[in-house]
Amino acid sequence: MFLRLGLTAFGGPAAHIALIEAEVVRRRNWLTQEQFLDLLGVTNLIPGPNSTELAIHIGRERAGWTGLLVAGAAFILPAALLSAGFAWMYVRFGTLPQLAAALYGVKPVILAIVAQAFIGLTPKAAKNSWLAALGVLTLFAVWLGVAELWCLFGCGLLSVLARRKQAGGALLPAFMPSAPVALGTAGALAVPFSLSGLFLVFSKIGAVLFGSGYVLLAFLRSELVQNRHWLSEGQLLDAVAVGQITPGPVFTTATFIGYVLGGGRGALLATVGIFLPAFCFVALSALVMPRLRRSQDLSAFLDGVNVASLALLAAVTIELCRAALVDLASVALALISGALLLRFKLNSTWLISGGAVIGIVLHGLR
Repeated sequence: MFLRLGLTAFGGPAAHIALIEAEVVRRRNWLTQEQFLDLLGVTNLIPGPNSTELAIHIGRERAGWTGLLVAGAAFILPAALLSAGFAWMYVRFGTLPQLAAALYGVKPVILAIVAQAFIGLTPKAAKNSWLAALGVLTLFAVWLGVAELWCLFGCGLLSVLARRKQAGGALLPAFMPSAPVALGTAGALAVPFSLSGLFLVFSKIGAVLFGSGYVLLAFLRSELVQNRHWLSEGQLLDAVAVGQITPGPVFTTATFIGYVLGGGRGALLATVGIFLPAFCFVALSALVMPRLRRSQDLSAFLDGVNVASLALLAAVTIELCRAALVDLASVALALISGALLLRFKLNSTWLISGGAVIGIVLHGLR
């Protein structure tokens, strides 16, 4: 089942979750609605790709630890193989005018899709004025150069402190997220490319990324474009475009980047690196699930992390506009795509395909 979903699940994490619910609750009766919501709630409390972690959770519920591995691998594998195939073509033919023309039309559509994700997530993340203020504060912090992980963990802790102050309890939380993890990105310098470094970068991202898969853009840009200079802004957008036109987890963008940077071994290491933490976190959360459900501190921490993730998404979208919106035609394509997404809720795959066709047509006319 999860192999089939990995081959056909387009539309991002929200669409994936809806498809999984239709299969395991309504069609197969593997879980009750309450059990499904419990598992979904737990995935929101741990870092990593939500829809993939939900698949891993369901696999464990159905078939123990073997099911955990099989369900997760089956859901990830199709998208990873497709992304690796696109990366091979990109490396070999990336300078061809036909591909460049297609990507010219795809990039503005990608920006519209990311903007739609931001608009859709805002009411869920900025649930009150305090959280909205945290989001604005995060946006200013990012523009001032504060590392993304400092923003995420800082907002999480501020949210916990605010909850405890309102409740009249002790301000020191019962848990303290690991500060050394956040220090890992502060002051990072450009370093030569290596396969071990590639694996460590994607392992770190997979271990700390909360929120929508689209927030992955902020981390990739910080780690690979700004700090290490392994990718350009244009290459990052190309990688995101491939992640959008393939089914399954958006995190298989890592497969594409790994292949572009390090060939087949790079693709494998990047894919394993970014998804391995998800398997570990699901295994651990399954053991402590009752405590996770009851923890008000963890719930408040997640609220802060989610609104910070949203601010990161806004910041990276603004920056990527400079790489995608290069003339009036690309601006018009982004605006039209955004209007179609908001008005008609079109499948993003159709819009991306349309953007590629328009890019090729415009190139031919010129």
